[in-house]
Amino acid sequence: MKVNFLYEFKKYSGKENMDIDLSVLNEAISKKTDDFFVRFYGWEPKCISLGRNQKPFVPPFKIDVVTRPTGGRALLHDKEITYMVAGKIPENCGVLQTYKMISDILIDGFKKLSINLEYAGEKSGNNKYCMNISSGSDICYNGKKLIGSAQFRKEGYFLQHGSILRDIDYSFFEKVFLEKIDKEKIITINEINPKLSDKEIIDALKESFIEFGLLN
Repeated sequence: MKVNFLYEFKKYSGKENMDIDLSVLNEAISKKTDDFFVRFYGWEPKCISLGRNQKPFVPPFKIDVVTRPTGGRALLHDKEITYMVAGKIPENCGVLQTYKMISDILIDGFKKLSINLEYAGEKSGNNKYCMNISSGSDICYNGKKLIGSAQFRKEGYFLQHGSILRDIDYSFFEKVFLEKIDKEKIITINEINPKLSDKEIIDALKESFIEFGLLN
């Protein structure tokens, strides 16, 4: 199994990002490949993404809104690194096992940067904003959520998205979702190590994905 990295890190509109990711998944299905495909990207302009089964959300002011192919609740994409992984579902691998497989790679990548991450606890919260909610598939630093992920499966293949928080403009987020963002539940890269560049983070994660490919 080979891990393929697609594109260099770049910011795209919400629609462009979702169109690219879906095209990657559909091409993998059409070619019946065993390879994995990984992409890291940003968002320009700021964009709200809604989970595929989420009820419509009308923001209080004009901002881009797109629906993800993956599940979960609303996310505001601004100062973050988003990852996408698509590939064939390993044999006898359920949704949680796939989450764990990808999460283990992400945790290993951050360990290379001397940042020790762990899994979140049980699901809690009833908020609009996805990062306000904790679930067992999330990745935390000292109990605070850093990476939230969601998955979609189709014809024996999966697509997984995840948001790695670089920084947060809390006041802007609260204006968008009309709810208080719990700063005790969320943390950003800039709070952990503001000296880390996007390139350093992505390079470390790529290294872990490569090692994963060599082991399988």
